[in-house]
Amino acid sequence: MSLTASLDESSVSAEPGEETALPLRVLNSGPTVEEYRFEVVGACAAWSAVEPAVLSLYPGDSGAVSLLLRPPRDSTVPAGETPFGVRVVPTGDQTGRVVPEGRVTVLPFTETTAELVPRSSHGSRNGRHRFAVDNRGNTPVTVRLTAQPGTELARVDFAVPELRIEPGRAEFAKLRVRPAKRMWRGAPVTHPFQVSAAPQASAEGQEAPEPVLVDGSYQQEPLLPPWLPRALVVAAVVLIALVGLWYALLRPAVKSAAREAVTPEAVRSAIEADPSGSPDGGDPGGADSGGADSAGGDSAGPGTDGGTPGPSSSPSPSPSADDPSANAPTSAQVRVSDTVGGGANSGTALRVPAGRTFQLTDIVVQNPQGDAGTVVVSAGPETRVLSLGLENFRDSDYHFVTPIVVPAGGTVTMTIDCRRVGRPVGAPAPSRCTESLFLGGTMTPATGG
Repeated sequence: MSLTASLDESSVSAEPGEETALPLRVLNSGPTVEEYRFEVVGACAAWSAVEPAVLSLYPGDSGAVSLLLRPPRDSTVPAGETPFGVRVVPTGDQTGRVVPEGRVTVLPFTETTAELVPRSSHGSRNGRHRFAVDNRGNTPVTVRLTAQPGTELARVDFAVPELRIEPGRAEFAKLRVRPAKRMWRGAPVTHPFQVSAAPQASAEGQEAPEPVLVDGSYQQEPLLPPWLPRALVVAAVVLIALVGLWYALLRPAVKSAAREAVTPEAVRSAIEADPSGSPDGGDPGGADSGGADSAGGDSAGPGTDGGTPGPSSSPSPSPSADDPSANAPTSAQVRVSDTVGGGANSGTALRVPAGRTFQLTDIVVQNPQGDAGTVVVSAGPETRVLSLGLENFRDSDYHFVTPIVVPAGGTVTMTIDCRRVGRPVGAPAPSRCTESLFLGGTMTPATGG
């Protein structure tokens, strides 16, 4: 072999970001002049070079070139030992090439950066951030996270106290800023704070790098939004306006419509049915009287057993089966009294004659004394039209779009069960509950009759 090449040192250290030169000596032991080219092989070839790149030697002469190692100061070249080789290729006799080998140790370095995302937060209860730490060095690093609030009115807490970051990677740590006191209303308050990422020394005796400091802020907002008082005032005004509209327009219109349903013809029929002109006048045991249909069977005053007083009824004359009028407006009324603890008492307002059918469309129930108990209006033994609590009304009317049909022989009755006798204003206290029922409808010939 006519070529000899060797490195002055087989092992060398290189500082990232700096240039390190390693001499390479070449001896031409051949009989002719030879030109030599150099190629660096290995992982460090990307950041290494040989100067000069070409060397010419006479027979028996030797020369030297420099292997320049330039590791970049970033995370792409990890710290540690890397083997390499320098291929020396003769131009004339390429079969006589040699490859001296060596090792380069890339020294470690630490470089960290940090960013707070977002830099500013806001909220009524707490503020949330993410602390991003980047390792731009060439060796893993452990970073200790700390926070320092600018005032005693807020506290900053990290979810984890430390982060271990590989070279060229970034890790995130969550942090939360909480105010010391809740603020219900008022102007927002800004709480400044500072967070730091302190890299730890990678080896004993090595000085730790300076920590990275980042400033942030949290704006504490009131729990009650500023528009809430105004919204409450507007809601109260709207509610008052709606209530006023109901009492001024809608309620009178509803009552007027109910009163118009009771026609003068129905009122005249009721008066004709009660010649005395009073619900208590006349004979309570007259035709179709409530005494015959009331619970207890005694309707004229107190019963023989000292029980419940009977009702007084004044049904209007119902058209007979041979009445020339096919459909006749019909109304009736009844008044029923009952004592406390005497059991329920009933009164019949209307009995449908044979050959006829009664279509019930209007009912008015009155509780003038303000009694407490129950009232039931029935159209036959199995048809309950209304069931009301006396304490829930004084005057209540009902109008049916679809009439309630009462067949021939059927009755419309009112049953009351008194629990407490009311006390009218400015009048002597009564001894029993007294309620009135007024009904209206149309008497028609029975179908198929």
